[in-house]
Amino acid sequence: MAPSLLCPNPNPKLSLPFSWRPCPPRSRAAFFPRPFPGQSSSGYLAGHIKCSLGSRPEYIPNRIPDQNYVRIFDTTLRDGEQSPGATMTSAEKLAVARQLSLLGVDIIEAGFPASSPDDLDAVRTIAMEVGNHPMSADRHIPVICGLSRCNKKDIDAAWEAVKHAQKPRIHTFIATSDVHLQFKLRKTREEVVNLAREMVAYARSLGCQDVEFSPEDAGRSDRVFLYHILEEVIKAGATTLNIPDTVGYTLPFEFRQLISDIKANTPGIENVIISTHCQNDLGLATANTLAGAQGGARQLEVTVNGIGERAGNASLEEVVMAIKMRRELLGGLYTGINTKHIVMSSKMVQEHSGLHVQPHKAIVGANAFAHESGIHQDGMLKFKGTYEIISPEDIGLTRSNESGIVLGKLSGRHALRSRLLEFGYDINGKELDDVFKRFKEVAEKKKHVSDDDIEALINDEIFQPQVVWSLVDLQVTCGTLGLSTATVKLIGADGEEKIACCVGTGPVDAAYKAVDTIVKVPVTLLEYSMNAVTEGIDAIASTRVVIGGEHERSSMLAATGEKVRRTFSGTGAGMDIVVSSVRAYVSALNKVLGFRILSSDKSSAGKSRESS
Repeated sequence: MAPSLLCPNPNPKLSLPFSWRPCPPRSRAAFFPRPFPGQSSSGYLAGHIKCSLGSRPEYIPNRIPDQNYVRIFDTTLRDGEQSPGATMTSAEKLAVARQLSLLGVDIIEAGFPASSPDDLDAVRTIAMEVGNHPMSADRHIPVICGLSRCNKKDIDAAWEAVKHAQKPRIHTFIATSDVHLQFKLRKTREEVVNLAREMVAYARSLGCQDVEFSPEDAGRSDRVFLYHILEEVIKAGATTLNIPDTVGYTLPFEFRQLISDIKANTPGIENVIISTHCQNDLGLATANTLAGAQGGARQLEVTVNGIGERAGNASLEEVVMAIKMRRELLGGLYTGINTKHIVMSSKMVQEHSGLHVQPHKAIVGANAFAHESGIHQDGMLKFKGTYEIISPEDIGLTRSNESGIVLGKLSGRHALRSRLLEFGYDINGKELDDVFKRFKEVAEKKKHVSDDDIEALINDEIFQPQVVWSLVDLQVTCGTLGLSTATVKLIGADGEEKIACCVGTGPVDAAYKAVDTIVKVPVTLLEYSMNAVTEGIDAIASTRVVIGGEHERSSMLAATGEKVRRTFSGTGAGMDIVVSSVRAYVSALNKVLGFRILSSDKSSAGKSRESS
């Protein structure tokens, strides 16, 4: 069992895929960037960062005491999880929610409870645990929010899930653009206004004092009608009005004007918080979000790594760092995010969602702080401020080999643990033993184990789901003259070992068939991808697969109500590409089996309550 994150796991039956404790800052107080060599703190970055962890204003649902403070509303676990292949288990959602709390987000939209019993239970668990135990440095407890459509069934489910948090919120929405009214809802404007008013009032009647309302597709809605429906939901008790650019259609100057117009023309707007939710269909989500803040929005809805439906959402790390670095130009705006946890948050979401960011992704991409051009390298050697506007340490990124320790086959546990601490992983016991064992296996085959190699091993060991089956041994025979053969040995959670041998059209196909023979879970392989973590013939391969279970319960898309097939992703790493592939496949199968076990436990518990 992994050590606790910052507080004991209140639900020991729900094992986390891993946990860690963040390393303390090495010197400076959080939020103040490290001066570059030869630069005083009064250099070109001085004056931009004035906030501290103690500056977060008191939480009042419909008002922010400091008008320069911007609330960060993270919807990674709801909108982000709607990305194809991004389904997370309940344990993974809980781990991500804990990390978001540590990061310092103000509101966590934990899911869409009405979509399935499993989603409701996951949101409830997050509300009970993350919604009641402070994890950030300023002891802040985030608001836990559940999404619902404008109907009583959805709202009841959302309230049932979030009411256990200290600060619960219901977020309800309905479309307001003419195209949605005519072709999706088939309702008149008057019917939509009445429904929105009634459902906001209903949410308040349940005892929820914090209700958010979103007019879906606000960017393409008639302005006068938009002002009217917002006025009515304010009267009904809404505390936050979220303005979505649902299809990513508006340009930044248009979106800023939209927020300004709503602020100027909606009666009662002074009694609520204006929020933004920008999709990235035209690549403008971050720009539109910042424009919305300039227009008067004081809640910004984002996701880690910008994941989400279609082209994704506004990226948390981009929005937060833009506000931090350009605070003066933005009129003194600031957030409560502890940016030193950005890199860890990004890595966790990548591993649990299975969605890896492109190398050139701003802030968290592998190339974000890499300089290959000779001119750039020359400038960086002379003064880092020539080509870097952000200090990597400010987002929790340690420059390669900062400690000067070169890891190889003669390195011991202490040296490895020191490097892991630099990365932000504080692990001991079995977790450290497992990583060290994998490290020695690689070090015996490579002269130098790079930081990227270590990161791949860490991800492959501690980001894994609850173990039902583990790979013990794999032998394959392949060539050009016949079918490939694979012999696989797996060990179950009960310690029993099983062996299977199968043939296939290639070594991976044969190995997967052998695994299927042992596990006996009917699934379909939907995606398979592989990339080299480092360069050279001895590079570690990282494999990702997405599978679909044939008997798993489906979930529902919030916007359309469409039932979608539940999918599960898995990752694996190793110097042998076939071994890496099998590790990834077993990881995905473990998620399927874990999901079934959890669903079975809930079903049994429900029947017990009914019989009693």
